[in-house]
Amino acid sequence: MALDFVPLGSTGTQVSELCFGTWRYGRENDDGEIEIDRARALDLLSAYADAGGNFIDTADVYGGGLSEQWIGDWLADRDRDQFVLASKVYWPTREDDPNGRGLSRKHIRRQIDLMLDRLGTDYLDLLYIHRWDDATPAAELMRTLDGLVRDGKVHYLGTSTFEPNAWRIAQANELARREGYEPFTVAQPRYSLVTREVEYDYVDACAEYDIGMCPWSPLGGGVLTGKYDREQIPEGTRAAENDTFADRYLTEANFDALDVVEQVADEVDASPAQVSLAWLMHHEQVTAPIVGARTVEQLEENLAAAAVELTDDQYERLADAKTPPSLV
Repeated sequence: MALDFVPLGSTGTQVSELCFGTWRYGRENDDGEIEIDRARALDLLSAYADAGGNFIDTADVYGGGLSEQWIGDWLADRDRDQFVLASKVYWPTREDDPNGRGLSRKHIRRQIDLMLDRLGTDYLDLLYIHRWDDATPAAELMRTLDGLVRDGKVHYLGTSTFEPNAWRIAQANELARREGYEPFTVAQPRYSLVTREVEYDYVDACAEYDIGMCPWSPLGGGVLTGKYDREQIPEGTRAAENDTFADRYLTEANFDALDVVEQVADEVDASPAQVSLAWLMHHEQVTAPIVGARTVEQLEENLAAAAVELTDDQYERLADAKTPPSLV
């Protein structure tokens, strides 16, 4: 089964309905082991492309730059123009350098050249700001980003955030509208059936400014895969090793939501993960959820979510499975 294509937010570019995330590429875990090495990284990219995928997500800090470098290595033998590359800028890239972080013009302009060099390309299809930078005036940020678009180094702009901040989107896009700058057309919030904070006003802001959403962590930190249950936390999992993660995700409300996911999964003959991804894919404001995987088998299971059809009733039951906490 090949993935279908959808518009990238309000742009004219077409992307796969599931985006492939590479944040584990070159990442060193607490034991000093690389979570996904170069060989596996290339295999995963090939499996994604073989399924018809064209939308690849990375960042300048993933694996200390190795993620971008390995994607560039993989692209070297392919037609770069057939793929839509998204990367991000914000986090520190040089120790003890006050200008080696954030969203200043100096840092962004330095990073974009390094990012393009690692990826082996002349342009990025989509550049996200990885977080908001209170130290950089919005006018400087938007003027700098607009300059990258005018220079042909970037096609579109996006914002990736950890917590909802709809007013920032409004501020930036109103400034862009007033000054004739390129606006944000894509947003990358954390969003899933068990992480619903963005429904307070973030989703409405994206709708107001015609911004497509590409949610990260669409499986709620693994809760929506069904690997956790109320009785026991499996050894070696993130929840077993991180109390903060367990307190955030392994809640009774989340397990109640998982119960509904598993009921619908039985009805449509799919896995809980596939149903959870399908719910986001049916969401009118979502462009493409970002999926990752450690193995080709995991990736193929996630991509199979594209074949899952939900009725209106099933969609609403899933939507009602957990009340957004910000609305309580």
